[in-house]
Amino acid sequence: MCARLQGYDLIGITERWWDGSYDWSVGMEGYRLFRKDRQGRQGGGVALYVNDHLEGMELHLGMDEELTESLWVRIKGRAGAGDIIVGVCYRPPDQGDQADEALYRQIGAASSSQALVG
Repeated sequence: MCARLQGYDLIGITERWWDGSYDWSVGMEGYRLFRKDRQGRQGGGVALYVNDHLEGMELHLGMDEELTESLWVRIKGRAGAGDIIVGVCYRPPDQGDQADEALYRQIGAASSSQALVG
């Protein structure tokens, strides 16, 4: 509700602890929800609400997605403006070097040809 009143275009959330049982209660009027739930254990997960006046499309970078808690969405630019890629990432404190490197590769892939906002 506060987000809508403030007119935010994008709202990123980490450590949200949602799973499939929350589908009915996490929607927000005026926003499209993109989410990636943590697999195999409780907690974690990331989400991005995109204002309905923006056109967003979830990106699958095709690399190391199972190792990281990250979500990437391309926001279509307005006439004459380029698209932007928004990333929402959560790094658990006990995450190892392999997952860190996977996240760095994702950031590199996401930012290779577009502006990166995170």
